[in-house]
Amino acid sequence: MSSLNPASPRLRPIAVEHLIVLASLYWVLSANSLFFEAALQGRHWSEGATWGFLGALALGLFGLHVLLLALVAWGRAVKPLLSLLVLATAAGSWFMQSYGVYLDPTMVRNVLRTDVAEARELWSGALLVHLLLYAGLPLLLLHKVQIAPQGWRRALLRRAVLIGGAVLLLLAVLMAIFQPLASLMRNHREVRYLATPANLLWSAGSVLAHESRGSLQPRLPLDPEARLAAAPAARPRVLVLVVGETARAANWGLSGYARQTTPELARLPVLNVDTVTSCGTNTEVSVPCLFAPLGRRDYDETRIRGSESLLHLLAQAGVAVHWRDNQSGCKGVCDGLPQDSVAALNPPGLCAEGRCLDEGLLTGLDARLAQATGTQVWVLHMLGNHGPSYFRRYPSAYARFQPACQSDDLRLCSREEIVNAYDNALLYTDHVLASLIGTLQAHAGRVDSFMLYVSDHGESLGEKGLYLHGMPYAIAPDEQTRVPMTLWWSQGWAAPGGLDPACLRQRAATPAQHDHVFHTVLGLLDVQSKVYEPAWDLGAGCHSQRATALVPAQP
Repeated sequence: MSSLNPASPRLRPIAVEHLIVLASLYWVLSANSLFFEAALQGRHWSEGATWGFLGALALGLFGLHVLLLALVAWGRAVKPLLSLLVLATAAGSWFMQSYGVYLDPTMVRNVLRTDVAEARELWSGALLVHLLLYAGLPLLLLHKVQIAPQGWRRALLRRAVLIGGAVLLLLAVLMAIFQPLASLMRNHREVRYLATPANLLWSAGSVLAHESRGSLQPRLPLDPEARLAAAPAARPRVLVLVVGETARAANWGLSGYARQTTPELARLPVLNVDTVTSCGTNTEVSVPCLFAPLGRRDYDETRIRGSESLLHLLAQAGVAVHWRDNQSGCKGVCDGLPQDSVAALNPPGLCAEGRCLDEGLLTGLDARLAQATGTQVWVLHMLGNHGPSYFRRYPSAYARFQPACQSDDLRLCSREEIVNAYDNALLYTDHVLASLIGTLQAHAGRVDSFMLYVSDHGESLGEKGLYLHGMPYAIAPDEQTRVPMTLWWSQGWAAPGGLDPACLRQRAATPAQHDHVFHTVLGLLDVQSKVYEPAWDLGAGCHSQRATALVPAQP
């Protein structure tokens, strides 16, 4: 008698190499519309050459994926690896299509270091539907398919044939379209990070290789002989460096935005630097670069991540350093130094669902100022305008611009609603900074203080179809690279013989970069170091009694 509950039918056994070919073909057809669109930009569909170029690109992309998979997909790891790639490719293609991001190594590093709260905000119904459509059926087929057994000799022979065929196909494609392809890669190198999932494989491999090399080597000190040039001051000196998140200069009220998004700061004696360029377009690049001596003008990621930061240099010189975080960590710039987080402090009424409002950064500030001694640097790392959930970054009292987007999925909101929510978050940042200044001012009778606020990078809010941030720097729009910078200091800091406010205001009228922060902080704190460059100190020449004291002696 036949069974009334027959086993679920399974597909006939298939060779691993056939599975690799099918997976590569599926991805070429389903996940690379952005790659083809970018590669064919400026070409006309009425021309036969356009169709020929498209066909060659498709064949080349197919051969590339076959080659990559043939090198890494072996034995029992084939199905788990392909399952992971199916999910990652579907998710990656959705984010690229929705927000205009590129999956280069810096973006993949961001993904790998994303915390639970940030990841939760990126989930949406639209993403789930996309995953079901583009990953659901392939995963079901992978579950049902059986890998045909084969001896190791036959397996090696099949794999050698597959790799050889993929290489020959790639060589044929290169010979057929070498000139236009070389021109495309030379003038638009970023296009390669749209080829999916090759971009994921390459970028993840690059990040993991870089991280493994870095973990084996200690960070190199910038200057073991750095020291405070001046004698200990009679009064405590506190410099508060506030690292903003995703605030762009285009929407900063003090920088001329049509809306007043900084009303509280506008009523205070602050100095705004109108034109400031960030070092990167994401936190993983910008924060380490911000605390490095060379920065963007001579950018070297390996050197930056392999060296200690400004904060380590200050600690070496005798400055008390403390990092307080309300985001995803200090990206290595505060490793081994005193630090805490707002989430761990859990101030009443400011934390919910794994996120805390930025006012939590000011927790205990009065007490810290009352007990301050010597020279200190406090770094406050804000959550700021971290997207896409701008509406979660501020309390209801700051929901001034309406209607404001109330969704984690920006595609469900109009551009006006997105901008309103973003501007409301800036209003709250303005309040936090003004509250910080008010607290510093309240202790000005005993403590000399200086505040420097600068955002790590900007944000796209729909311009040219782009959202969020993280574009490759070479093609990033100004909205992602122009950031606000605002300064404030107490009267004691600018006492006679100290800082000349008029001089500093004149210097701040010229364009600045993240590169200026490192050397400006050294200048403000009287730190003598061989890595100090006066040309990159916004306050150079504005300290009347020590205008040349910080310049290293010439050999």
